[in-house]
Amino acid sequence: MPNRIHVAFVAVMLATAAFGIAQTGPVIKEVPVRPTSPASGKLMYANYCAVCHGVDGKGNGPAAAALKDQPTNLVLLARDNGGKFPDTHVYSVLQFGMETPAHGSKDMPVWGPAFRSLDKGTPSPDMQEHQRIANLTSYLKSIQEQ
Repeated sequence: MPNRIHVAFVAVMLATAAFGIAQTGPVIKEVPVRPTSPASGKLMYANYCAVCHGVDGKGNGPAAAALKDQPTNLVLLARDNGGKFPDTHVYSVLQFGMETPAHGSKDMPVWGPAFRSLDKGTPSPDMQEHQRIANLTSYLKSIQEQ
C-alpha cells in the first residue's frame, strides 16, 4: 500500500510540474496599433511586422518563440514562387489575412482593418489603407533574396 501512495504522489508532483512548465512559456502581449506614415513601407514593417518576422524578415523576431507556428521567412517569398514575388498574394494576406493555414499561421494579424482604424476620420481612409498595404508590399519585395 505505501508503494501505491508513493507512486500516486510522484505522479501528482510530475503532473503539477508539467502543468507549471506549460504555463510559463512566452506570451505575446497585444498592444494597440501605433500610427506610422503610410508612405514608408520600411517604417511600417519595423513597427508592425518585425516583432514576429524579425528585423531581417527571416521569421526570427522576438515574439516568434511564443507563436504556435514559425513566422514565414519573408525574404524567400520570390524564391519560393519560382523567382517571382507574389505581389497580389502578399497584398491580399496583409489586407484580409490567411485563408489557408498551409500558407501561414492564423496567428498573423489581419492588417487591413487595423490600418483602416488608423485612418478613421480622414477624408479617404480606404485610399490610406491601400497606400499602407501597397507600400508595405513594395518593401517586402525590396528585401527578397535569390
